Amino acid sequence: MKRGIYPGTFDPITNGHLDLVRRALRIFEEIIVAVAPSPKKQPLFTIEERLKLIREAVKHYRNVRVEAFNGLLVGYAKAKEGIAIIRGLRAVSDFEYELQMALMNRRLDMSVETVFLMPSEEYSFLTSTIVKEAASFGGSVTGLVPDAVGIALREKFRVIENFVE
Repeated sequence: MKRGIYPGTFDPITNGHLDLVRRALRIFEEIIVAVAPSPKKQPLFTIEERLKLIREAVKHYRNVRVEAFNGLLVGYAKAKEGIAIIRGLRAVSDFEYELQMALMNRRLDMSVETVFLMPSEEYSFLTSTIVKEAASFGGSVTGLVPDAVGIALREKFRVIENFVE
């Protein structure tokens, strides 16, 4: 089975991420959305919340699994019998970092390839950071994230606003 590993923090998952899942399913028989805890990034959502939101967003795909992982990505990919790591490139600014990571992963394990996919133009600007920023100021994120994520963002920032007051 051709299995692709789509890693990220997904804090939160966006429609851009889901666009890449759909694109990757044209290439791979199965996708594992691999969620990294990333405490250095100080995520808004806990790992459990992110897993739940992603599972809700991909529930209609029978060949997409969602899991958390720790440690080296290539080690995780190998353990899951993944043949490739899936990464998105939105703009030229993403390329340098992604190239460095792909080359390091190749050095660590040459049997796992990296596949770069570009999102639809409508999502080429979209990041989880931008979504959180807009939502934190009460901006609409409709059409940028799955409905469940939009609700979770409103609830999360309502809690933060109540805490600040």
